[in-house]
Amino acid sequence: MNTPTILKKIIDRKWQEVKEHSAKVSINELQTRAKTQDACRGFKLALENKIANGQAAVITEIKKASPSKGVLREHFVPSEIAKSYEAGGAACLSVLTDVDFFQGADDYLVQARAACSLPVLRKDFMVDPYQIVEARAMGADCILLIVSALEDAQMKELDDCARELGMDVLVEIHDEAEFERALLLPSPLLGINNRNLHTFEVTLDTTFNLLDRIPEGTLLVTESGIMNAGDVNAMREKHVHSFLVGETFMRADDPGAQLKALFF
Repeated sequence: MNTPTILKKIIDRKWQEVKEHSAKVSINELQTRAKTQDACRGFKLALENKIANGQAAVITEIKKASPSKGVLREHFVPSEIAKSYEAGGAACLSVLTDVDFFQGADDYLVQARAACSLPVLRKDFMVDPYQIVEARAMGADCILLIVSALEDAQMKELDDCARELGMDVLVEIHDEAEFERALLLPSPLLGINNRNLHTFEVTLDTTFNLLDRIPEGTLLVTESGIMNAGDVNAMREKHVHSFLVGETFMRADDPGAQLKALFF
């Protein structure tokens, strides 16, 4: 795989994290914690319900910082942001839990989920089943699998683990080669990230160029680069109705109000 440099650094760190976390809390203990969580809130179902009602289905991101942009939001209170998003019409939440590169935290997901009724995606870089069980133990309803970060066998193992725990899986791709690999998984949730991980350039053509190849029954999520109403309209005119948006909202004084202004 032609893994981007920044992604390779992140993935190397993730393997270290798994070792560190598992030395403190065994996977058996996490499985016990996972069983005490309430049932998964239907992530895919929440998106489908919005679309069925003729609305955009927006996964709104709670993200303090990014490697390329630095800190996006100084006043960062996950519970407040989650409530704001829910009031603004979000379908689901995506919460960054990566510490070293995105200044995230597991507790941000716990706080955000407790503050609202929305299904929550753990946005992190999954490499090992330990992280999947960890996600369910903290209450996550969905996990992200990034095709460019994983081998095919890894993807299947992680996908199987998430499904056994009752979680939805969003499979993220960046190009046609990754799209072909994503088709090996049964997930009906496919995210197309419009950001080139090598150059960090963003173009909505990444999504547009793959539309003719999306299998029937797949729920497509376009990710990154949705900045204004023109971007939204361009997607919806091509029958793309599900979006993952973070940076645009994180820079707004009131993320939920910005969500409503952009989509509703």
